[in-house]
Amino acid sequence: MPPFPSGEISLAPRAPAHPLATAALARDGSADQAVAHAAAATADITRHFIRAKQPCADGYRWYLRRQEGASNYQALLDDLVREGRVEDACWMLDQFGPTNDVLEVDHLEADALVFAGSVRCRGHADVGGVVRTGRSLSVLGGLRVGGALRVGEDLRVAGAVRCEGSARLHGDARVGWSLTVAQRLQCTGSLRVGGELDCGATAHVGGHCRVTQDLRVVGDLGCDGGIKVGGHLQTDAAVQAARGVWVTGDVDCKGHLQVGWGVRAGGHIHAGGAIRAGESLWAGETITAGEAYGVYAGLVVPLPDWPHSAQVCAREQPARLLSGCWTDGQGNTP
Repeated sequence: MPPFPSGEISLAPRAPAHPLATAALARDGSADQAVAHAAAATADITRHFIRAKQPCADGYRWYLRRQEGASNYQALLDDLVREGRVEDACWMLDQFGPTNDVLEVDHLEADALVFAGSVRCRGHADVGGVVRTGRSLSVLGGLRVGGALRVGEDLRVAGAVRCEGSARLHGDARVGWSLTVAQRLQCTGSLRVGGELDCGATAHVGGHCRVTQDLRVVGDLGCDGGIKVGGHLQTDAAVQAARGVWVTGDVDCKGHLQVGWGVRAGGHIHAGGAIRAGESLWAGETITAGEAYGVYAGLVVPLPDWPHSAQVCAREQPARLLSGCWTDGQGNTP
C-alpha cells in the first residue's frame, strides 16, 4: 500500500462567500474524489520559519534538499508522509498548528495520514499507520488505524473503530459501533460508544463516558464525569470517576474503586482494593472489597443525611462496611 499521496491533493483557498474549491485525491491512479475547503489562504513556510522552530538536523537537511524557497504547509506534510517521515510531519503540525482546510473523500486507504485541517470520509477508512488531524475527523463507515490515532478536535465514526496503537482525542468522540484501542486511550471531551469498548492500557475520559455494551480496560480507568455502561465494567487496575457510575451488569476492578457520587450495578460490585463512594452504593448481587480493605459510602454526605443519601444496599451486608447506612436490601436505588 503506497503512502498517502501528496502531489495529487490541491488545497485551493477561497473567500468565505465563494463556492467550494475542488481537488482530486488519487491512489495508484484510482478515482477517489476529494474536496478541499479553505476558510483562508494556506500560509507558505520559509526555511527561516522552519529553522526558528529548531527542527532536528536530519529533518532540516531534508527540507533544504526538497527546496530552498517558500512552500505550502499541507504540501510539506504530504511530502513528509510520502517519504516515510511521519514523525517529522507530526512535529511540524505540533509547531505550526491546525488550519481550517477540509478534506472530503469517498473512501480513504493509505499508509499514513497527517492533515492539518478536518477530514470527512463518506465511506470506510483504512490506514496502515498513523492518523493525525489538526481538527475533526468524521467517517461514515468504519475506521481502522494501524498506528496511533490523534484527532485535534471531535471524532465522529458511524461504524466501528479499531486502533492498533494509542488514541488521543482532543474533543468529544462518538462511535456508532465498537471501539477497540490496543494501547492507551485519552479523550479530553465526552465519549459515547454504541457497542463495546476495549482498551489495552489505561483509559481516561475528560467528560462523561457512555458505553452501550461491555467496557473493558487493561489499565486504570479514569473519568472526570460519570460512567454509564449497558453491559459489564471490567478493569485490571483501578476505577476512578468524578461523578456517578451506573452499570447494568457487574463491576469488576482489580484495584481501588473510587467514585465521587453513587454507584449502581445490576449485578455485583467487586474490587481488589477499597470501595469508596461519595454517596450511595447499590448492587443487585454482592458488594466485596479486596482483602483487608474496607467499603465506604457517604464520604461527601453529612451524617444526618446518611439514611437517604449514603445507603448501602446489596443481597447481603458487605464485609468491612466502614462508612454508610446499611439498608438490609430495602433501600432505594441511588
